[in-house]
Amino acid sequence: MLVRTLTVAGLSAALIAPAAVARAEPSVAELTARIEKSSTELEQVVESYNKLNEEIKANKATAARLQAQIGPLEAQTARSRAEVGAMAATAYKTGGLRTARALLEPGGPTTLMDRLSTIDQLTRDRQERISGFTDNQRRLLDEKSRLDATLAREAAQARAMGNTRKKIERDLAKLYEMRRAAYGRATEAPTPGPTARPAGDAPAAPGNAGAAVRYAYGAVGKPYAWGADGPNGYDCSGLTSAAWRAAGKSLPHNTRMQWGVVAHISRAELRPGDLVFYRGLGHVALYVGGGQIIDAPSAGRNVLKRGMNIMPIQGYGRVR
Repeated sequence: MLVRTLTVAGLSAALIAPAAVARAEPSVAELTARIEKSSTELEQVVESYNKLNEEIKANKATAARLQAQIGPLEAQTARSRAEVGAMAATAYKTGGLRTARALLEPGGPTTLMDRLSTIDQLTRDRQERISGFTDNQRRLLDEKSRLDATLAREAAQARAMGNTRKKIERDLAKLYEMRRAAYGRATEAPTPGPTARPAGDAPAAPGNAGAAVRYAYGAVGKPYAWGADGPNGYDCSGLTSAAWRAAGKSLPHNTRMQWGVVAHISRAELRPGDLVFYRGLGHVALYVGGGQIIDAPSAGRNVLKRGMNIMPIQGYGRVR
């Protein structure tokens, strides 16, 4: 009986053991793989959010320019209509006194007819100007109406993206918990001290590219912050746009849109200040020479300098 009991206990232990193994906490390597996968997915959502923000910003600027054109046209139209009204009143008064003026004023009927002809011509000129103003006004108003519809649609998308923001924040919370389980803290420790130079000295590069590279070196050690373009944190396209803004060039805060405005070059042509685009335009970095990039990697990590072959490369771009 004792043997049977021990045998059953042994079988039970054998059956329980695999289950216990299956329920074991994931290893650091497994957590790291999950973190990388979640970070990649999160970065795609963040870049979509950035793209919508860039489009809304551009359309609002266009709407403001249109309104700036419409306003003066409205004022010009009002002034010309007032002039036409004054001329019409003058013509009426002059015509009403036709006989008396023709008899009493020097020059007689000829002078009066000249005066009436001049008023008529001026009136026609003003009417033509009004017609031109109103045609332009109508065109601009139609254009602005279409733009307002686009802005309304984008505002609805932005409201929907509010839900996406919440999802990003929830995903970030999970990601930080995974990082805490794997590495003991949710985010990388900030670079200590203002004089620390973890990336070394920026290489010499001419012109605007040199300014962009120096800016990127100055950002090393600062935290990843989704949707941010400095100065205290960055996401990937936020860092490249901020670096080139410091160099006097404007880049949209979105990887795919940046790809659309740079000159595409080969790997052999790369020089400091160029951009390196990754996997389906989901990530971008600033090339700093020697096969190295500076980028804002992912949530929980800091801006760092590293080798450029971090993942499959989509292409290379030079800011124009």
